[in-house]
Amino acid sequence: MGAPKSFLKVVGSGNDFILFDARKQPVTNPTAARWARRWCDRHRGVGADGLLLVLPSRKGLAKMRIFNADGSAAEMCGNGLRCVAWYLHTTNRGARNFRVETDAGLMGAQITGNEKIRIHFPEPSRLRLRQKLTVRNTELVVHSVNTGVPHAIVLVPNLNRSNLMAVAPGIRFHRAFGARGTNVDFVQVLSPKRIAIRTYERGVEGETLACGTGAVASAAIATALKRTQPPVQVKTASGETLTVGLERRGGGSGPRAFHRNGHGTFQVWLEGPARILFKGELKG
Repeated sequence: MGAPKSFLKVVGSGNDFILFDARKQPVTNPTAARWARRWCDRHRGVGADGLLLVLPSRKGLAKMRIFNADGSAAEMCGNGLRCVAWYLHTTNRGARNFRVETDAGLMGAQITGNEKIRIHFPEPSRLRLRQKLTVRNTELVVHSVNTGVPHAIVLVPNLNRSNLMAVAPGIRFHRAFGARGTNVDFVQVLSPKRIAIRTYERGVEGETLACGTGAVASAAIATALKRTQPPVQVKTASGETLTVGLERRGGGSGPRAFHRNGHGTFQVWLEGPARILFKGELKG
């Protein structure tokens, strides 16, 4: 069975994870994928949306790798990265400004308060507005962008519609988004400074209570469509609020939140809470 492996249960805005420090207890990717499938199960395991590995890095304070609940790897997770950043803060003599390597690039992390973290993202890329897709015999207007992982955005007048998550898989696996598909976010604009979102996550294959990259993608699309003005408050399904900033380097922000090609013109950040809930041991 092997020696027990220490873990932490962490949560960022309702997005929960099993965090494993692989700098102390090395683990291979196949083993991590197997653990994710087994231990993220909410009925027969610890229960989580994903498994976070903290790895050694020559580029940053550490490297984060995430495995979804189905065992698939993801390049980036905003809520997961905030959790990793808070863990690194608590275990590295109170470090407050540092960088964390991810499979989507090097991300800046800033501790802005107690259990409050700001993550600096690369500029969003692959922006496409107003794509018309047919899903379940209905034509939808879908916007898409990559914020470390791909997201498809659908603006809706009411997030409480009961059929949104029934529609989501048709967008998630639509051929327009290639073999790996996309995450899906439904967005309701509440005001020029506030939106609400519901997210269907790739790899979880269901709705999650929050999604950091989805919050950034949703705010970026709403701003590109001139529906919002950053910084944007993003209300998640958990009821907690994330803040997304889209700032021109040198000052200012506005509806031209980023270029279609991306040339490092804008600073993009996500701020919100992260907490360590408890620690335990995995066996087997």
